[in-house]
Amino acid sequence: VQLQASGGGLVHAGDSLKFSCTASGSSLESYVIGWFRQAPGKEREGILCETYSDGTPYCADAWKGRFIVDRDNYKNTAYLQMNSLTPEDTAVYYCAARSRYFIATSQFDYWGQGTQVTVSS
Repeated sequence: VQLQASGGGLVHAGDSLKFSCTASGSSLESYVIGWFRQAPGKEREGILCETYSDGTPYCADAWKGRFIVDRDNYKNTAYLQMNSLTPEDTAVYYCAARSRYFIATSQFDYWGQGTQVTVSS
């Protein structure tokens, strides 16, 4: 599967932003889609959020309520909505896919190219 992320850009503090991650070469339904980010000069953080193939969302505690994930399997596209952005959210954001099969052990083996988000104060 190939992943194409879009939706980044320059925004102001307090704004919202919605990313899209479109899959090609394989059906999105076969994958769990996860979202990650890497801030300037820092290592990539652990998973922010992910959506399971049936649309069930999960976000790590730090992002619950502010980040919202969704997907449309018919459009082969997953989404990450980020609200109340702050300058600390400035980073490159990535979507990634892991197989829905053997879900307990599957790894994020497929990555999108990353999209830059810059939040100004």
